[in-house]
Amino acid sequence: MLTTFLSISAIALYVFAAAGLVHRLVRPPERGPIDKRSLIAIALLGTVLHAVVLAQEILTKNGFDFAFFHAASLITCVMVLLLMPAALVRPIENLGIAILPMAAIALALDLLFHTQHVVIEGHVIGLDLHIIFSILAYSLLSIAAVQALLLAIQESHLHHKRPGGFIRFLPPMETMETLLFQMIGLGFAMLTIALAKGFAFLQDIVTQHLVHKAVLSMMGWVVFAVLLWGRYRFGWRGRVAIRWTLAGFVFLLLAYFGSKVVLELILGVAT
Repeated sequence: MLTTFLSISAIALYVFAAAGLVHRLVRPPERGPIDKRSLIAIALLGTVLHAVVLAQEILTKNGFDFAFFHAASLITCVMVLLLMPAALVRPIENLGIAILPMAAIALALDLLFHTQHVVIEGHVIGLDLHIIFSILAYSLLSIAAVQALLLAIQESHLHHKRPGGFIRFLPPMETMETLLFQMIGLGFAMLTIALAKGFAFLQDIVTQHLVHKAVLSMMGWVVFAVLLWGRYRFGWRGRVAIRWTLAGFVFLLLAYFGSKVVLELILGVAT
């Protein structure tokens, strides 16, 4: 009962904060701006409640329970937790319009559906670090993917000479691209550490059902590595950067959640 109450409360806070960000974006300039700090505080309160729910579901006496909906809920919670404080010093609060509803939906699905428990037994420091860096990498690169989509919309509007609408409230494209590559650079570093730690604990990649996850994760790593090299060497930007970012994100999405959908939800195999 308490978990249900906390989940519903967190969902309500996420929805309220997202609605506030939308209202802030479309509010007529003559009525004055809405202070984003209050909306960030509401969203962060939602993450506190969200985290309490996750602690009850994921932390078990036998280890970590990373069943599909638990994992999705955790990733979106971390995304909000990374985004909102950064929005206090960077013009990225509008990403919350997409990410906050994602967190609300993930939490709602976790509340409604109970998949097979997938427990990672014990606490080995190296494996724990792999999990932590993996979660941070997925979260940061997911935020980067949302930023890339927003950048694509901005680029399209400017290309077709339609600078009106919510586009006029966004930072210049150069600033948007700089923020995108900062996210990708940090996420790539986290992903590199996560993969290095993960491969150190591989025993039998086939029986552990990790072939697709390992291959797709490495493909995502290569895509982001090439993108960062292209940015450094050739100054890649615009549509090229957007396409490579989304391609790398798709590989990572398939690597983790794609394999979990097939193994857990379809085949009923513990991963």
